[in-house]
Amino acid sequence: MKKISTRSLVSTIIGISAVFITIFAFTSSYVSAVQSTVNLGAASPFAILSGTPNITDAGNASVIRGNVGLNPATGAGIGLLCSQVTGTIYSVDATGPLPCRVTDGPLLVIAKNNLTNAYTDAAGRIPVTTVPTELGGTTLIAGVYDSTSTTFGITAGAGPLVLDAQNDSSSVFIFQAPFSGTGLTVGPGSAISLINGAQACNVFWRVDTADIGTTANFTGTIMALNSISVANGATIQGRLLARNGDVTLINDTITNTVCAGNDTTNNTIPGLPNTGTWLSSNALVTIIPSLVLLGVLTLAYVARKKRLI
Repeated sequence: MKKISTRSLVSTIIGISAVFITIFAFTSSYVSAVQSTVNLGAASPFAILSGTPNITDAGNASVIRGNVGLNPATGAGIGLLCSQVTGTIYSVDATGPLPCRVTDGPLLVIAKNNLTNAYTDAAGRIPVTTVPTELGGTTLIAGVYDSTSTTFGITAGAGPLVLDAQNDSSSVFIFQAPFSGTGLTVGPGSAISLINGAQACNVFWRVDTADIGTTANFTGTIMALNSISVANGATIQGRLLARNGDVTLINDTITNTVCAGNDTTNNTIPGLPNTGTWLSSNALVTIIPSLVLLGVLTLAYVARKKRLI
């Protein structure tokens, strides 16, 4: 029988190892770009959550599906009727719409704190792709985006913004805008379209302020540092969450959408940015057999070397 030289065996093992290392590196870099959802915690059930001074609705014709809360301003600033809200209206004191208003200051404090954490989380997500300010007429896949200016804009004339989940219903879309200027301006009649499994509950807008135009069809959770204004006849599939400012409505429809995982405990390590890195089952299927085979080859090399000595 022809003997295999030690040098030949070593070269073979090195070559196979290099292939497995390359596969591992490629797989790891692929899964690291996948974003986990933004954890809203106690803020998740709220269709509207506002800071101060109030929540207003001209004409009291808007329809809100989800909870409503105002904090730290008093319940007197909640300018909605019980008949408008499918959900619970929370206030920090014994004022506000009756008979549906529930006084629960501690819950509102927790919800606002969770909103602040979610805002910070979304602001720190990486890697970030920079896109033009005008999002209308573009198609984006899951990821984190900022703009070439201080704002995001969607105008009807440019066409809808299309969010493509590529047949993965867990795909997350995060839009980051800086603190200066109006963070989000959605023009009258503009729209956002979800395709290939994209879900409204996995779309997040971290902005300074937001202005939604007349009859716009908007999708996603707005997390604004300050105020959110929605013009007449707009439809919102998501949430209007204003940390410090107010929320202004005029004959609009807001429907909270919740995905599994949006209201669970945030497992992000405090002090470290959430890059969305995760290790999928597909990655494990590739990596584990590779490591096992590499170990077998190493043992074979050791045994062969002993025989050749």
